[in-house]
Amino acid sequence: MDTKTDRSFILKGDICYNISPTQFDTRKDAYVVCVDGVSQGVFDELPEKYQGLPLIDCGNMLITPGLNDIHVHAPQYTFRGIAMDLELLDWLNTYTFPEESNYEGLKYASEAYDMFVDDLRHSSTTRAAIFATLHVPATKLLMDKLENTGLKTYVGKVNMDRNSPEFLCESSAKASLTATRKWLEDVKGAYVNTQPILTPRFTPTCSDELMEGLGNLVQEYGLPVQSHLSENLSEIDWVKGLCPWSTCYGQTYEHFGLLGGLTKTVMAHCVYSTDEEISLMKQAGTYIAHCPQSNMFLSSGIAPIKRYLDEGLNVGLGTDVAGGANLSMFRAISDAVGVSKLRWRCVDQSFAPLTIQEAFYLATLGGGSLFGKVGSFAEGYEFDALVLDDSGICSVRELDIAQRVERYVYLASEGGTIAQKYVAGARIF
Repeated sequence: MDTKTDRSFILKGDICYNISPTQFDTRKDAYVVCVDGVSQGVFDELPEKYQGLPLIDCGNMLITPGLNDIHVHAPQYTFRGIAMDLELLDWLNTYTFPEESNYEGLKYASEAYDMFVDDLRHSSTTRAAIFATLHVPATKLLMDKLENTGLKTYVGKVNMDRNSPEFLCESSAKASLTATRKWLEDVKGAYVNTQPILTPRFTPTCSDELMEGLGNLVQEYGLPVQSHLSENLSEIDWVKGLCPWSTCYGQTYEHFGLLGGLTKTVMAHCVYSTDEEISLMKQAGTYIAHCPQSNMFLSSGIAPIKRYLDEGLNVGLGTDVAGGANLSMFRAISDAVGVSKLRWRCVDQSFAPLTIQEAFYLATLGGGSLFGKVGSFAEGYEFDALVLDDSGICSVRELDIAQRVERYVYLASEGGTIAQKYVAGARIF
């Protein structure tokens, strides 16, 4: 079988996936069936109607849904794991903005994006929402490279027309919107796997005129949106000064139709969201991208993710490279559990720490729904899967499947060994 093109097959192995935020469904020596890239469900005994499909016997390997990274910065990949000595605003000005300015040159962009794309392809991530830079040619180049991997991604040309260094700032709201429209027209219908997402960097770098124009583009093109919200205390104070008309940071997006509702919106961090902001996000269906490693390394704080889950908000996980140090979604899962315990112990005991089931849910079903019906092996879901070779990590066969998944998450800080990865039913490697 050529699994790069044939998207109908059966995987057999030890299967684990979320059926709710708090509950796994685990099956030993079970079958998960994929027909034309769509899951037909998990079976202890293979139904007769599927017995003619090609069978891939994975032995006692773990089979889980693919992991969804809903917040990551591709141009920051080059300085991941360094520059963790500053908080957000100084970090942006000292390290991030100078690095992103290099992507005006396509040779530099091509070499840097080759590294990012290759590592993302070989990571546990199957779908991702990705920031590029404000440069249209380099953003299109990144989209070209991602398209060839088979991964499903959103990619955003960044908008920023104020409070940015001269070397990384669009000259006006009109210029930013003109460049964005050109980019959207250039990529319209050009890709199967890679789609555009509107990307105001964050309120401090986007004038009201620019935000209003992006809101109009949301209505015109029906595109999703990604940005940042309530990550850092100094940032929140800055927004209050820039937008005295607003009652909370979230309203600076909601006012212009950029918080969700008409289309899906991802807001990264939400560490310090107020009751009003939470209410706005819940009403709009906003996705919160929890980025625990970045929030630690940039000294931002700990987001109250358990509260968000309990209140029914949409929550997923992001690696937030280069605020985060690597692309490992397994590391993001374990960090989400770890920081929730610190919040419970040191900050607020009103909400219990996250369980492994809840953190795994964030990485699969929670973030997956940003891309559609994604993140589960239940019937009707797009078939994204990881086959995890846990022989060197979870060698104790007496552990039940849920314990093996938990052990894999905590020990596979760099993603561990992945035997195969399938996205929408097609084998990636």
